[in-house]
Amino acid sequence: MNSYSKVVVGVIRWGSWGSKLSSNKMASLINSCMEMGVTTFDHADIYGNYTTEREFGDAMILSGIPREEMQIITKCGIIKPCAEKPGFQITHYNTSKRHILESADQSLENLNTEYLDMLMINRPSPIMNYSEMGEAFHQLYESGKVREFGLVNFSPDQIRAMRKYFPVRSNQMEVSLTHLGPVFDGTIDTCVTNDMIPMSWSPIGGGSIYTNTKAGAKLEAKLMKLADKYQWTLTEMALLFLMHHPAGIIPVINQSKLDKIKEAVDLTDITLTNEQWFEILITVQGHELS
Repeated sequence: MNSYSKVVVGVIRWGSWGSKLSSNKMASLINSCMEMGVTTFDHADIYGNYTTEREFGDAMILSGIPREEMQIITKCGIIKPCAEKPGFQITHYNTSKRHILESADQSLENLNTEYLDMLMINRPSPIMNYSEMGEAFHQLYESGKVREFGLVNFSPDQIRAMRKYFPVRSNQMEVSLTHLGPVFDGTIDTCVTNDMIPMSWSPIGGGSIYTNTKAGAKLEAKLMKLADKYQWTLTEMALLFLMHHPAGIIPVINQSKLDKIKEAVDLTDITLTNEQWFEILITVQGHELS
């Protein structure tokens, strides 16, 4: 089993979908992350309209970091019409064996690597064939091209169905102090039961807090008041809340700014009390526990 860093850095905003980092700047950011102990990088083939993997692969060579010292996660399964994917009319999912195998090979080429530490299915398709996906996973594992496999946004039943055909290692999900569904609907419990690593691709819950709606502003004010009480920033409180969970939820920090990544790293040695955790929960839910 691979050992992933306590904080994973997501590269979704490193390329054309965000900061448009040059190869040299990307290489410098890779080195800075590694120096802080962030050794795991989270990709998807679709990022940057299918260009960010390739840019990262070039930057990885410039960085001089030995491949075995880092872990690379990438994902496949979403088809998005763009210049890199001509001939398609609508965004859709493809989780066929052929597509998974071809996507893995393309990611290996893009990332200038002989293996992926983890390949994830980027969304559960309503018409996915678990047996066919399992066949693809077995073939990629046996060839040495992929060491472990994971899922994104799979429900407990979907996780169990997938594990019937292959022992997937992780489930990435939207879970945060303002998106608590996976904490209560059995998703994280299913990960624990099956020795899977739960990861959060939205650990700060920014979409729910930082809004211009009255409800969002009201919730933000309440959370800010509580954060001030303990001398935390709102981001620090959100991350501490998530990382306190005994399931070992790993936050994926989708940032291209080093200070934002460092903010998360600096929290890994800080622990909440259970009472503080429930105080945050009660503030979010707006009512006392019964």
